[in-house]
Amino acid sequence: MKRITLTCFLAIWALVSMAQSDLLPSKKGGIKMTPIFHATLVLEWNGKTVYVDPYNGADGFKSFSDADIIVITHAHGDHMNLETLKRLNLKKTTVFAPESVVSEISSLPFQEIISIKNGETDTKYGIEIEALPMYNLPEDETSRHKKGWGNGYILTLGGQRLYFSGDTEDIPEMRNLKDIDYAFVCMNLPYTMDIDEAASAVLDFKPKHMYPFHFRGGGGTFADVEKFKEMVMSKNAKIDVRLRDWYKN
Repeated sequence: MKRITLTCFLAIWALVSMAQSDLLPSKKGGIKMTPIFHATLVLEWNGKTVYVDPYNGADGFKSFSDADIIVITHAHGDHMNLETLKRLNLKKTTVFAPESVVSEISSLPFQEIISIKNGETDTKYGIEIEALPMYNLPEDETSRHKKGWGNGYILTLGGQRLYFSGDTEDIPEMRNLKDIDYAFVCMNLPYTMDIDEAASAVLDFKPKHMYPFHFRGGGGTFADVEKFKEMVMSKNAKIDVRLRDWYKN
């Protein structure tokens, strides 16, 4: 009886775990997108594995292949997390990051470290990596994220364009984005922007599908992503806002 109960539990657990992953249709097979934590996620496509801003410990990556590509947006610890990176197998990994991050990770055993700036584009394993601005407003000495210090990214896999905001506010460069299939946009105060600013920007650049992430703010508070979804979809029902569990741990 105990064995049956354990088997049932494991089956349910596996289904719950699988439900956390979304399969995004693309050329050369689907893109499997799995939320890990906060702004961290894994993409699996065409035999390659991409980690975005690996954070919250290496245990979150145990069920995945070692990363072929890692992209890091900026040097804050919930995006460039040295404790997590040091416990990953990086021997076959190419990392793309702004210079502010490269200077911090140069001693780690990556196969290749590529410094990429706002406006630059590179390609690896058929995946295009485009670096974009991410910054706070106003642009002054009080900014937690200064323009050029970090990167947002558009990754193009199998013809699908996936935008990752990094830590940004409602900047013109985000509003002017075109042809985004999947957008991952931050919304947490006081570090980035509130849900009103985020919703306004998303309604402007009109991604086909949109994932709120990075929505835990100061003091452990959480942005109201349910309200955010209502704000966006009540004004443009064609934007598919997808709520997922980014804080299951």
